[in-house]
Amino acid sequence: MFFRTKDTGPVSDAVKRHWVDTHMPPWARPYARLARWERPIGWWLLLLPCWWSVALAAIAMEAPGPNLWHLALFMIGAIVMRGAGCTYNDLVDADIDAQVERTRSRPIPSGQVTRAQVKIFLVVQALVGLLVLVQFNVFSIILGVASLVPVAVYPFMKRITNWPQLFLGFAFSWGALMGWSAAFGSLSWAPVVLYAGGIAWTVGYDTIYAHQDKEDDALVGVKSTARLFGSWSKPAILLLYAVATALISLAAVLADAGPAAFAGIAVGAAHLLWQSIVLDIDDPDQCLKLFRSNKVYGLAVFSGFVADALIHWL
Repeated sequence: MFFRTKDTGPVSDAVKRHWVDTHMPPWARPYARLARWERPIGWWLLLLPCWWSVALAAIAMEAPGPNLWHLALFMIGAIVMRGAGCTYNDLVDADIDAQVERTRSRPIPSGQVTRAQVKIFLVVQALVGLLVLVQFNVFSIILGVASLVPVAVYPFMKRITNWPQLFLGFAFSWGALMGWSAAFGSLSWAPVVLYAGGIAWTVGYDTIYAHQDKEDDALVGVKSTARLFGSWSKPAILLLYAVATALISLAAVLADAGPAAFAGIAVGAAHLLWQSIVLDIDDPDQCLKLFRSNKVYGLAVFSGFVADALIHWL
């Protein structure tokens, strides 16, 4: 039953002629689309707060750079759990997705897979994520299990609040706690403040993303910060990005970071400012490009933290 899928074609907003649609066996393509394997920006945005936290912990410990084993584990975990999260989200949102032009070609509403197949795939991904999680200390395992709470509630928030992006931030920024916990077996103010900064960043970039669907969202009754902010979205996003920059800078101060870390934050802040200036909330294609460009921001911050950890050690 698991292998008897129906490949009706790619999702309309996915990357065209991607390896998922050209090289994977037809029966596996619907599962790859559920997990968004053809759209790596999602797992990058989940991964980067983890990597920030690993590198920030290295600065605080005066270690010779971030723990490479932890970086690798978090990458595997981010890819798998982002896929599991998307699968769960599609399962919850199937009725809404069927009413939205951009999402009605997703595997569930288009009939590529059954709900039973989706549930099996979800369990398989979750078990791989669990295998990654148990490589860490006990405190981190408990903390990782606790992350399932914001993940579980997020898909329902668009139905009851104008701030579903905030709940996405709770889930997607959790790694800012995990990297530090993996190193120290505990938390302190530095990762907590880093987590808050990640939340503000997430609300900002996902507001940009949500502007792609605002007309359809209004028709089906889905709420978002894009609809809430409306014509005030650009200053609201700029404010969110400013808060994110201030909080991440404070986290660096609390970890006793040096100039290289703040240089990385400054480069990232310049990128966020550019996003806020050029954003056209009525251009869906540009909104998607700007959303994806947040990988640049995350890598700039991470690079600064890594450089500072190495300088601290030397």
